[in-house]
Parts: sequence; C-alpha cells; structure tokens
Amino acid sequence: MTISTATYEQRRENVRKRLKDRGHPPLLVSFAANRYYLSGFELHDPQCNETAGWLIIDPAGRDFLLTDPRYHDAARKVWKEDDIFIYSGRKFDALREFFKLNGFKKISYDPKSINIFEHEKLNDFCELKPVSGLVEDLRLIKDETEIKLMEESCALNHKVYELLEPKLVPGRTEAEIAWDVEQLFRNNGASELSFPSIVGIGPNAALPHAIPGNDKLEDGSLVLIDMGGRVGDYCSDQTRTFWVGDKPSDRFLTVRDQVQEAQMEAIKVLRPGLPIQHAYHTAKAVFEKYGVEKYFTHSLGHGIGLETHEPPSVSPIASGELKPGMVITVEPGLYYSDWGGIRWEYMVLITEDGYKIL
Repeated sequence: MTISTATYEQRRENVRKRLKDRGHPPLLVSFAANRYYLSGFELHDPQCNETAGWLIIDPAGRDFLLTDPRYHDAARKVWKEDDIFIYSGRKFDALREFFKLNGFKKISYDPKSINIFEHEKLNDFCELKPVSGLVEDLRLIKDETEIKLMEESCALNHKVYELLEPKLVPGRTEAEIAWDVEQLFRNNGASELSFPSIVGIGPNAALPHAIPGNDKLEDGSLVLIDMGGRVGDYCSDQTRTFWVGDKPSDRFLTVRDQVQEAQMEAIKVLRPGLPIQHAYHTAKAVFEKYGVEKYFTHSLGHGIGLETHEPPSVSPIASGELKPGMVITVEPGLYYSDWGGIRWEYMVLITEDGYKIL
C-alpha cells in the first residue's frame, strides 16, 4: 500500500488554498517530513546541515521542486521535469536567478525549519514572510491510507515484541538487545527503525531516553524497551517494560500497576473535542492518588505519523482539542534513579465517537 500521486497533488492543493485564503506569498517547504508529505520526495535529509531539496507551493498554481544533481533521477519519479530546478556549485546564486525568473519577490517560510545562514542568503534577494503550521496542521489528521499503514506498522511492532521476549535472558547486553530489535523489524518487513531503540536495564531504565550500552541482564532485573519501525514510511512507537526471572518483585508489580492504571484512565477519556491537556491531567491524577506524581517526568504522549514525534504534544500545557483521525501515543512512566523505571506505551487513533488502541 502506497500514497497515490493524486493524494500528493490534493495535499498541495490544500496548502495552496490556505495560502490564498490567508493572502500569503508562495511557500518554501524546507522541512523534510513536510516536503515528503506533499510530494513523496526524500523523507530524510542527508544530515542536519544538508538538505535533499525544497518545494515551492505557489498560490498561482505552479509548484517547483528544487534539488541538486544527486537527487535529479529521484525527483523525476515524483515531479514533472519542467518543474524541477537543479542547483549546483553556488546554490544561492542559482536560486537568486531562479527566483528572479519566476517572479518570486516575496516568499513564505517556516521559521522553525530554516537556519540562520539560509535565512540570510535568501533575504539577500527576496522578502521573507514567516508562517507556521500550514503543513503540520494538515498532517494532524490522517487519511484512510495513512491509518492503514500505521495499523500495519503497529501490528509489526507487536510482533517484534513477541519475537523479542524469548531473547531477554541473563547475560544479554542492552546493545545486543537493541541489535535484536533492528534485525527483527527489518527481517519482518520494516524499511527502517522509526528511531534508535531505547533499551535500559535496571537503573538505566530511569533514563526515559536511555542509550543502549554494555550493561547486562541479570536474573531478577527489569528492562525497558522503547522501539518502533516504519511500514510504508509511517512510524510505530511502543514501550514495554519486562521482568527477567521467574517471579517479578513486589515493587515491579506495584509500579507497573500504577503506570498501567494511569495509562488506561487517560485512554478511556479520549474522544473528539477533548482538550488535549485533559488527557495528561487524567493520567497525572492517578499518580497523585498514589503520591508518586513527582516521578512522572515527561508529557503523556505525542502525535505520530511520518515522524515519531509530531504534533500534537499531549502535555500539561497543550492547546487545542482532539479530532477524529489524530493518532497519538499514551505513554506514562515512573522513574526512580536508584532502582529503574517503568513505561507503558500504546498508539491510539481518535475515532468519530471515541478511540481505538492500535
């Protein structure tokens, strides 16, 4: 299952309408996930200070893909040749001439995805108008194909956990477990990981984004594993915390029960129209009941799609309401630096009348 050419075209039309309605000049799309959402061209940039290309969405009706010779063949697969501009060598000198030729004297841009160097160079030959959220607001609501891809991605995540659990035996290191995760995802249909796997054994599990190292599993230890893979370029993201040994400790069971209760109480209130921050406060209220709220140190969750972390943030200061078609994570956790941490994470689709756990 793939996103159709017609879908990409309709997405650009949706952006174009927003530009027209708000009186904005042509939009320069520089953020990789937004570029891909609108074109199917290069989901990733080579590195943080190097781009695979930009789009220009013109309210007048003609759109361009700007890239360098390395990506010309890839661009031809998703874009009309006449509307591809290839720059090389002195990139911004070439862009100056391109903007002049096409009458782009004023450009909208996302201030969160242009660096200072690029801003200064562009500002030499066109007026820049900062706008935010034009594409991200559209990405909030997943269409039918996106939801199906995310269901497939999430189903694969469940399968990988099932295949991984027998490998969680004393003597295995965090790094070895992380390598198991990547192999299992790729061998079972993922194109890549959604993000570098988080594996924390014992006290390392108190680090919400623990980096896998050489600590080893022991009989009677816990291990937190946060992982995800991509199917059709859409991410999954789930966390489970396992006990290694025959009988989990009383503390493990108590903390796990508190985390899972907070998670389910938050999930049960999810519905269209719910203020997003209310979900966070519902989970926190469970922890307050047990007097452990200070050990819940992060937001309840986040949106997910082409990126692992995308709007909306399910935080205590979140604005806005849940809408049908949003997919969010619900991942409360409790973290004790001298002992470890437990987090439990589900992906949840907001439906017309409630929610669906993926």
